[in-house]
Amino acid sequence: MADQSNIQSAASKSIRPFKSSEEYLYAMKEDLAEWLKTLYDLDVTADTFMDALETGCALCRHANTVNRAAQEFQSENQEAAKSMKLPSKDVVFQSRNVIPGSFLARDNVSNFITWCRQELWIKDVLMFETNDLVERCNEKNFILCLLEVARRGSKFGMLAPMLIQLEEEIEEEIRDQKESCHSVEDEEEPEPEPYVWPQKRVLCDMRNLDELVREILGQCSCPAQFPMIKVSEGKYKVGDSSALIFIRVLRTHVMVRVGGGWDTLEHYLDKHDPCRCAAFAHRYHQAKASGQSQGAQSKSSSAHSSRSTSPGP
Repeated sequence: MADQSNIQSAASKSIRPFKSSEEYLYAMKEDLAEWLKTLYDLDVTADTFMDALETGCALCRHANTVNRAAQEFQSENQEAAKSMKLPSKDVVFQSRNVIPGSFLARDNVSNFITWCRQELWIKDVLMFETNDLVERCNEKNFILCLLEVARRGSKFGMLAPMLIQLEEEIEEEIRDQKESCHSVEDEEEPEPEPYVWPQKRVLCDMRNLDELVREILGQCSCPAQFPMIKVSEGKYKVGDSSALIFIRVLRTHVMVRVGGGWDTLEHYLDKHDPCRCAAFAHRYHQAKASGQSQGAQSKSSSAHSSRSTSPGP
């Protein structure tokens, strides 16, 4: 169950000093950092996440750990393993005296990327390139790829980040709901139950979740707030449609399950609440106009300075 202090902290820290569009990436880095720290005792935090992994050493080490977990899973669960693609080829990497940004670091990262593509068959949309990590060109894709690697590893019984555990909890809830909707007489033969991998679950405290959701919705002062109706614990109907979303607490963040990924509730509302969208557009145009005004003033000041300091005829 989620730590009570974390939930209380989420209520007081729902408005962060950075944009909500950046918060969901920070939440993922925070989760992945704690996961890696638990697995390998790495000195890594959300703020040092990219720095700690840029040599590629920890990534390649993790790839080989996933391979070993897959082999153990295959030997212990032969029937379940028959329908799965299992990684097996170890990643060769340099682990000593690797300087960030060096050829060795780039080679390590490149080898990890090759393993992701060839051994885990991760889709291109979730992949990253060497420069995305080494030169910070695309932090988002690197994080999404690492989350996908964690998902695959969890299927072999490895410890998963909290986000992945919450995903599995939601998927189990959806399966249970579908099973309850099927009448016994309509089923000619029972469907085989999906294999359940042993996992240490960290469940969300639903008692305070709705309070956090209401607090975030309450940040909008419009007479008619964006409709968000609680259907059941952790499940909400949003907008004027019948769309349902799942919401969970991840440490100090209120997270929304969106498609195959996650978003913070604040960022989700920024994109879907018409009032917040209009406010964002208004702030954007204000900032743009302010920037243009400052630029014009700067040019005018520069021209005036040039005229005042130029020698006379």
